[in-house]
Amino acid sequence: MDASLGNSELILNADGSIYHLNLLPEDIADTIITVGDPDRVKAVSKYFDTVEIKKQKREFVTHTGTYAGKRITAISTGIGTDNIDIVFNELDALANIDFKSREIKPQKRTLNFIRVGTSGSLQANIPVDSFLMSSTGVGFDNLLHFYDGGHIKNQALEKALSDYLGWSHYQIHPYAVDFDQDLANQFIDNRIRFGITATNSGFYGPQGRSLRLAPAIKDFNEKLAGFSYDGRQITNLEMETSGMYGLAKLHGHRAVSLNAILANRATGEFSKNGHRTIDELIQFTLEHLSKSQLV
Repeated sequence: MDASLGNSELILNADGSIYHLNLLPEDIADTIITVGDPDRVKAVSKYFDTVEIKKQKREFVTHTGTYAGKRITAISTGIGTDNIDIVFNELDALANIDFKSREIKPQKRTLNFIRVGTSGSLQANIPVDSFLMSSTGVGFDNLLHFYDGGHIKNQALEKALSDYLGWSHYQIHPYAVDFDQDLANQFIDNRIRFGITATNSGFYGPQGRSLRLAPAIKDFNEKLAGFSYDGRQITNLEMETSGMYGLAKLHGHRAVSLNAILANRATGEFSKNGHRTIDELIQFTLEHLSKSQLV
């Protein structure tokens, strides 16, 4: 039997809910759609047939309801893998820790995470307003370096990328984690492209943007775009996927990241119909979940 978790490890609110998300174990479904923007949660749940839970604390908004007879939770993560660390650890705690005994449950519950997010393409041939599924998340943040996660990484891709970039003198040590193939199969469609998604810890310098501050790596995006591994390229850049894939796999959950491409960094284009594209991706996701035999 696992030892009970201390108050400073498993932090609960006065009503028994988990600290940051303000949720009780019964509040979440096995299928969870994650979005970055808190306002996008209602953009998902407006399509639900019923909504049974609406809760919010800080940037974490949660709606749980049903769509086509399936129970689904939509939750906002905020921006960045630091927030993913909070959200995914607390969602797993809701599923797999007994809050009364403060012990890990012997029978584990598997959650299905689907990210519906926005991203910028690094390849000129991936147009704005297209959909892309991340077959691998490559992390330029440091989140997974704080966990014992070597067994879930794509170490061959990691080594090939590190050798190609030669950025160790910048203290950059990318990690790579693949999507869950079974969950990904639920979203295969003519409209979906596949690619390696790069995740970084910021929006400006960490994504090669310059306003008043000059990035240390002048050709950051061009260098990423030039990488090829096993016939695959790094296709896009965003801020959550690598952490999501890593923590999901470490906890024994499934995860896929679906990206609405709103910018093309190679051509300098930005979508003129971003809200419509995101709404179409939400509907695409719900439609495929309604047909899924896995969830």
